[in-house]
Amino acid sequence: MLKRPAQFFKEEEGASAVEYGLVAGLIAAVLVAVLLALGTGLDGLYGLIKDKVSCAIQMAC
Repeated sequence: MLKRPAQFFKEEEGASAVEYGLVAGLIAAVLVAVLLALGTGLDGLYGLIKDKVSCAIQMAC
């Protein structure tokens, strides 16, 4: 009766899947952080380009 719980905790079959899941979650979190950081920087750059293009079209700068 006591062998079954002890054997259950010694098995390592699901450990690889858990480790791969943790690595995938970490990669996803880093990717989201990088995209958010790039997104705010690119927003300012595209705003500047938009202003320059509209100035050039209107010839009012």
